[in-house]
Amino acid sequence: MAAIGTAPPPSVAAEAALAVPGVAGLQPRLARSLAAAASPTRPEATAQRIPPEAGVRTDPMPDGSGWHIEVRCILVEGHRVVEAARNVHDQVRAAVLSYLAAHGAPVAVTVTVTVTRIVARDHAG
Repeated sequence: MAAIGTAPPPSVAAEAALAVPGVAGLQPRLARSLAAAASPTRPEATAQRIPPEAGVRTDPMPDGSGWHIEVRCILVEGHRVVEAARNVHDQVRAAVLSYLAAHGAPVAVTVTVTVTRIVARDHAG
């Protein structure tokens, strides 16, 4: 089993995903959303406290050969879901591979993109 090294920071994947046209934001996993909802603050402040990285999950591959990245996207209506998801996949994979190579950890990377919802253009951003 090969050593994986340090996990790529979720911020690398989040930044790459958010740069794709049609991506309105990243959706945190349910546990993160519930924790934020349970906090005693105003809802608009809660939304600002959840960083985009909360929509990215980084796990080591079971065989220790690399990393699996899961990205949960919110898209803007009018964009083709398959194309946007493919672009997010490609951009995130390239960004993470570049980061790992720059830090001396060239390993395998798989990326899964899940579109969690589509928002109206006037609600994006």
